[in-house]
Amino acid sequence: MKQEIFIGRNSAILNFSTKYCDTSESLLSSLSFKKVLSKYIRSIENKNTNVFLFLKANCKNDIPETMTKLFKLLIVLEKSEVSKLDSTFETLLSNEGILFEFVEGLYSYWRQFERYAIIRNKNTSLGLQNINFIDSMNSFTNLILKTYRLVEENILGEHHRVYRQLHAGVNAGLILNNMNWKCPKEYSFLEKIPFVESIVLQPPFITYPGKNTRKGIFCENKENPIENLTLNLDNWVCYPAKVGELLAFVYFDINFMAQGVTLCNLFELAKKEEYINKKPDIIYMYGVKDFHPEMRTEFFKDTQNDIMIGYVNFNEGIDYFGYMKKMILTLHNLRMIDNGHLPIHGAMVNLTFKNGLEKNVIIMGDSGAGKSESLEAFRKLSENYIKDMKVIFDDMGILQMENNTITASGTEIGAFVRLDDLDIGYPYKEIDRSIFMNPDKINSRIIIPISTHADIIKKYPVDMFLYANNYEEGEELEFFNSSSEAKPTFIEGARNAKGTTSEIGLVTSYFANPFGPMQRKNETDILINNYFDKMFEDEILVGQIRTGLGIEGLEKAGPEKAAKKLFEFIIK
Repeated sequence: MKQEIFIGRNSAILNFSTKYCDTSESLLSSLSFKKVLSKYIRSIENKNTNVFLFLKANCKNDIPETMTKLFKLLIVLEKSEVSKLDSTFETLLSNEGILFEFVEGLYSYWRQFERYAIIRNKNTSLGLQNINFIDSMNSFTNLILKTYRLVEENILGEHHRVYRQLHAGVNAGLILNNMNWKCPKEYSFLEKIPFVESIVLQPPFITYPGKNTRKGIFCENKENPIENLTLNLDNWVCYPAKVGELLAFVYFDINFMAQGVTLCNLFELAKKEEYINKKPDIIYMYGVKDFHPEMRTEFFKDTQNDIMIGYVNFNEGIDYFGYMKKMILTLHNLRMIDNGHLPIHGAMVNLTFKNGLEKNVIIMGDSGAGKSESLEAFRKLSENYIKDMKVIFDDMGILQMENNTITASGTEIGAFVRLDDLDIGYPYKEIDRSIFMNPDKINSRIIIPISTHADIIKKYPVDMFLYANNYEEGEELEFFNSSSEAKPTFIEGARNAKGTTSEIGLVTSYFANPFGPMQRKNETDILINNYFDKMFEDEILVGQIRTGLGIEGLEKAGPEKAAKKLFEFIIK
C-alpha cells in the first residue's frame, strides 16, 4: 500500500509511512481527511438529509472545500472573527444547531470504520520516521479528539462538560517489513509482499464482518491455483504464523484487514529469524480477485516444493473469520496426516488437582458440540477442584506416537468462542485483550489468547479421550470397553448443529473433522485404527461426555454438569 489512505469495504487504513499528521492543520489539509469528508458528504447527500440541504443551499463553492476551510479557521480563530471573513461562513455559523449536527455526524461516520495504521521500514520524508509507533498511535488519537473538540466547542461557543476519551484514532497498527525467504520461482510475485513484523491492538477490538457462519468444506484442486498469479501487490500483506510446529505464510487482501489482524489472537506471530531465508510449510492466499463468479475455497498439495497451498477468492461470502482459521487448520492437518499424525477436532486441558494429581483430558467434537463450553465449565469449577488448568488446544490438536506412547499437542494460542456459550460476565473480565466479532448477532464470537506457544507444542501423554455428545440426555460420562465399540461413535461425528455453520439439526461429519480427515478419509481410517487400538492397549480411558449443549434448556447447565461429573470421576 503506497497511498496515504485506503478506504475499503468497511475499513480505513492509514499509511503513516506516507503521511503522518501531528497538528490539527496538517490533519485538515491531508488527503485522508478530504477523502473521509467527501465520502461522508456523499452519504448524507444520498439520504437527502436536512444537513445536506442546508449546506447545498449555503456553500458557494463545493461543500468539502468550504467546510475544510471553515474547520481550519475555527481551530485558530474565534467564531465571531471567522464570521467576519466571509458571508458564507457567517451564514453557516449562525445556524450552530445544523453545523453541530454535521460535525457530530462526520465524527461518528469516521468512528464507524474499522481503522488501521501501517508503517513500513522505508519511510518517505512526509511520513513517520523515528517516532515510536505506539506513541504515534496514541498521539494520533489525541489529535483527532483535540481537533474535533476545538471545532465543535468553537461552533457552540462553550466547552463540553463531559469528555469521553474514545479510541477516535486507529484500532490497530501494523509494522510491515520486506523479508527475504526461500521462495520457489513460480511464487516469485510473493517476494514483494511485506510481512507483519508486529501488531499493536487497542482493545476491545470490535469488528463487524459481513457473514456470521461458514458453509461447505474445503475441496482439493488438482492444479495449483496460485502459480504465476497476478495480483495488485500494493493491497496485500503477509502474516507469518506459527501453527503448531509448522510455519504458515498467510497472505490477505487489505480489504479483509480485520481477518488478518485477528490472527494475532489465535496464532503466534513468528519472529523474523524464524522465517528469514526459510521455506514455509503452508502458503494461504485469502481474498484473491480472480473475477470468478462463485466462491472458491480450495487447497493444493505442491509436492515439488513440499508446501500446502490454500486459496480463497475475493467474495463477500468469505467475510467471516472461520474461512481464515479453518483453512489454515485444514492445511496443517493435511500435512499431519501425511506425517502419520492424527488430527483431533476438539479441546484438551492439562489439569493439576489440589491433591497433586495431574491429568490430560481431550474432548473431541465438531463445531457446536461443546468443546469450548466444557472448557469454560472447567474454568468455573476450577476453584473447587483444581490448582492449575492449562488449555493445550481449544479447537484443533494432533495425536502422535512419541517413544511408543500416544501424546497430544495443539495448534493455536487462542480460542474462537461463541459469546452465547460463555459465562455472562467472562467476556467483560477479558475485554482488555479480546477481539469481538458481531457481538450483537447470533453466533457472535470472541477471539482471545489463552495459552503460550511453548505450552501448546509440548507433547502431553493422554489420560482420557472423550467424545462430546451434545444431542443425547443420559449419563454424563460413560466409557467404551474396546476399540471396536468406541470407533463408530467417534467416526460418525454426530452432533446437534448450533448455528456455527450453515447446518441445522442433527448432523454428522466424518471423525467430527471436516478439516483434513474428511479430505483424506482412506489415510485417516488407517490412523484411527492404529491410534484407537493403541489407546486401549495402553489402557487410556476412551468414552463420551454428554454436554447437553444442543438440547434446549441445557445449554448452560449441561456442560457444567458434565464437567463436574468428570472432575468427580478423576479424583475419586
